Amino acid sequence: MAQRSGDHGHVPVLLDRCVELLTPALTRQNTDGTGAVLVDATLGAGGHSERFLAEFPGLRVIGLDRDPNALWIAGERLEGFGERVMLVRTRYDGIESVLTETGYWADKVDGILFDLGVSSMQLDRTERGFSYSADAPLDMRMDPDAELTAAEVLNTYEEKALSRALREFGEERFASRIAKQIVRRRAQRPFSTTSELVELLYEAIPAPARRTGGHPAKRTFQALRIVVNGELDSLRDAIPAALGALAPGGRIVVMAYQSLEDRIVKNQFAAATASRTPQDLPIELPGHGPEFVALTRGAERAGPEEIELNPRSASVRLRALEKVGVYR
Repeated sequence: MAQRSGDHGHVPVLLDRCVELLTPALTRQNTDGTGAVLVDATLGAGGHSERFLAEFPGLRVIGLDRDPNALWIAGERLEGFGERVMLVRTRYDGIESVLTETGYWADKVDGILFDLGVSSMQLDRTERGFSYSADAPLDMRMDPDAELTAAEVLNTYEEKALSRALREFGEERFASRIAKQIVRRRAQRPFSTTSELVELLYEAIPAPARRTGGHPAKRTFQALRIVVNGELDSLRDAIPAALGALAPGGRIVVMAYQSLEDRIVKNQFAAATASRTPQDLPIELPGHGPEFVALTRGAERAGPEEIELNPRSASVRLRALEKVGVYR
């Protein structure tokens, strides 16, 4: 969730584009959004939800987040919208359970928004351990009540498991070398802070490689965060559930900030927009056409003006779909 500082600490990226894409689905019944439901599956500080609630005075928003601190901040930010807002503490793969409990499952939601990844709010709170630019405990939990921490991963995972995690989730080409040094170092003293890990990474990664591709700790920190929070598995479950929640004519917008997330979204969106007619038949069978149509050509990126204002938006990839059918 790449964001920059604002009145409430953060302003979301691509906000105007999100509004543009979701507005047709949210205003099908009434121009002010009355009767429509938007699920903000990654609530964060509530910047997206605030804009939609202000723009559509009849809209109802269900906001999800696993981080109680985010829910507290968003709740304070959105307090003035009263009963039009429902905030729920859950991972975004809990979307089906939440909508079932609230009576909006299935085919009853008009818009769904995912703004994936770690939020700038979490990055800026150095004690959470997400950032490699400040010393902090090796935590990285989006849900502070979860058991697994980055320190536990570093201090208990076997060398092969560490190497595989760094390679698969961080796309780190020196994964084996880093894992070997982690195991060697922790035998002397367990890892407890981010600075200890950063120091090791500077030693493990060859100097020529450190001079390109951004900060040498970036890929390892990404891998640890994904492992600690189960982000990719959660996303794989969340997207199909979100698609199933949409009413005909409903729309979904997903913003990803790294290639592993975007690949999952891309593949699942491709499947959703594919014909269900057997490939060996020359014509489309009635009722077997695609369930969704794409609203974007590939992934959209932030423009230079937005990137200049908010450097964290440089990596965003936005994709959007609309569910085929006429709203009843």
